[in-house]
Amino acid sequence: MARAVILPSQTSTQTLLFAIPRIPLTIWKLPFMSRQVLCKCSSAQAAPAAAVVDMAKYKEAFARRMAMAGLKPHHRLAIGVSGGPDSMALCVLSAHWKAQDFSEKCDNGGFIDGLLAIIVDHGLRPESKEEANTVSNRVSKMGIRSCIACCDWPDGHPKQGHLQEAARDMRYEMFQNICIQNRIGVLLIAHHADDQAELFVLRLSRNSSVLGLAGMPFTSQIFSTHTHSCTEVSRNHGILVVRPLLDLVKEDMYKICEGSNQVWVEDPTNQSQLYARNRIRLFLKDSTCAFRSELQAVIAACRKMRRYVDHICSNLISQAVTFTDLGYAVIDLEILNQSEIEDICMTKFIALVLKFISQRNRPIRGSTSKLLLNYVRTLPCKTSFTAAGCYISPAPGSRGMKALVCVSVDSPLPLKMGLSRLHFQVEQEHSTPDEIEQIISDSKSCADSLVPNKSDVHFLEGNPESILTGARKLGMISESTHTNILLLHQEEIKNFKSSKVAADYKSEHGVKSASTSRSEQLQPGQICCFMDRFFVVWNLSEEDTDDATSEEANLDGVLEAESRYCCCRSCGFGHDTVVEVRNMIEPDWLYLANLSKCQTSENFQEQRHSLDNGLEQTEEKTNKCLDYARLSAQRALVSLRSIPLAARRGLPVLVNGEGLLLSIPSIGFKHCPRLATSATFKPKVPLGGGHTSFI
Repeated sequence: MARAVILPSQTSTQTLLFAIPRIPLTIWKLPFMSRQVLCKCSSAQAAPAAAVVDMAKYKEAFARRMAMAGLKPHHRLAIGVSGGPDSMALCVLSAHWKAQDFSEKCDNGGFIDGLLAIIVDHGLRPESKEEANTVSNRVSKMGIRSCIACCDWPDGHPKQGHLQEAARDMRYEMFQNICIQNRIGVLLIAHHADDQAELFVLRLSRNSSVLGLAGMPFTSQIFSTHTHSCTEVSRNHGILVVRPLLDLVKEDMYKICEGSNQVWVEDPTNQSQLYARNRIRLFLKDSTCAFRSELQAVIAACRKMRRYVDHICSNLISQAVTFTDLGYAVIDLEILNQSEIEDICMTKFIALVLKFISQRNRPIRGSTSKLLLNYVRTLPCKTSFTAAGCYISPAPGSRGMKALVCVSVDSPLPLKMGLSRLHFQVEQEHSTPDEIEQIISDSKSCADSLVPNKSDVHFLEGNPESILTGARKLGMISESTHTNILLLHQEEIKNFKSSKVAADYKSEHGVKSASTSRSEQLQPGQICCFMDRFFVVWNLSEEDTDDATSEEANLDGVLEAESRYCCCRSCGFGHDTVVEVRNMIEPDWLYLANLSKCQTSENFQEQRHSLDNGLEQTEEKTNKCLDYARLSAQRALVSLRSIPLAARRGLPVLVNGEGLLLSIPSIGFKHCPRLATSATFKPKVPLGGGHTSFI
């Protein structure tokens, strides 16, 4: 896990925006090749020196895109900055957009209020610290406050084979951490249309569907894998990522930097043929304008298709799925099959439901996808099976007209998806929740107005090659463009198949199962995120913690004298009790059934000894809580009967160090009236992965 060290930028005298003096050309030596800081005249791709850059055009286009994202100049924003022409251009446009009335929108340090540049020092080269400081100074002179996040690699630097992927994951983790620490909910990224073209060809070679070929979304949300509060379950709004430059190309980045007298960094490692993106980038760089323009037309068609599919899936979820606060879902197959839904929409819909229930972010492909599609298409459903981290079966009492979807606790999960502990270094929520909700609401309104009709979309079916063929028949691309894309596609397929990077990455990072034996100790008042689905907490109260029945109230009177102590002396349960959290197993509800039948303390004591394999506990210490536990078990069994058997296994339970069941918070069972427990179903990643827009 990476850790960030924040280095505040140096306070500098504010200079006039877009009138920044030129910085002399410098050379940074790398161990394997040189890295050169280029000014506008040293780049072969830069606009001619005599050309006049129409900055007003770019500023107006940027303002329109920000409005489409639901953003206004007063919103707090962060920018991911590397120092290259793309991120420097984004800084230029963002600074102008945020500070149009420059004199009234600066903080005490002379920086534009509510704008932060995040510079990630990956620490992979000796020169990286100096380079990060240089970039920080440059954005500071634009009036943008900056901070440097220094990455730490406890397990050593990533291998060369998957260096780019590991660095990207680390970078976005740093972005999230810095945004949360600075109470910022929106992150701007400088991806542009040429990046989309690279991704299109890359995914084409990976046999991606039309949904994947739509590329990067205009807006999306990323969610932290950590919990940033140790005292309460806060709303996880994630970080809203906005890419406002997707309508521009690389050449525009250079023009924007030139028009504002900016310098930037060109990294020669981008010329390396080792990485697929670099090979594709160099190919596109040498291609004709017509080729690039036609390629963008195909991408636009795929994005339109993606908007249509996402809209259909949203409607299906609201009409045909019931999600419970116990962590499972029921799909109404009759409603689902009343209208003719395209396979691509149905497949996407199923994937969204399963990913939400399992909290796995893996794509569902191939035979698994076909199996799921056939299952929901068949009425009535009769079989049960495990797929994509979920257990799917006919819903009880539905005669096969509804399908139950619950988490499969024995399915392989990524390492980070098991029972995870909280991180205590951050005690505050990022940004204002209501503000983020309003931004997303405004963005959705704009996106909903641009949803196409079915007659306006193409590529509802087919593999990548058929999509290209369809584009040629529709006149989107010429014969020569079609041929060149196929050649590039086939070449990258060869490179992909011969590469061992994916295998190396999987073997190093691996997966493990969330088996029934997994548990972790939990201290009183500490929140545990169980399987990324439930927030679990326990404590010992001085007063009764729930609404008691009349019989339980009488028992509470007996225990009233104990309330002033830090533990319940009736059963010996206290703050020093070792509590573990695990998922529910079959012996738990058998235990409840036997406990509910015990009519006397003596009978219960005998039953408890038999159930707990000879656990020794004197009757003197337990008698006062036994009747309460019996009544609590009876009440819990009533709730348990309404929960499908398969879904029970995903519920969190609290046990002591010897394995004795203490509480099942989701159904209200607990052994002691002084024990306060809760389990809130709050998946870390919301349904559909949060707000996403492909406009």
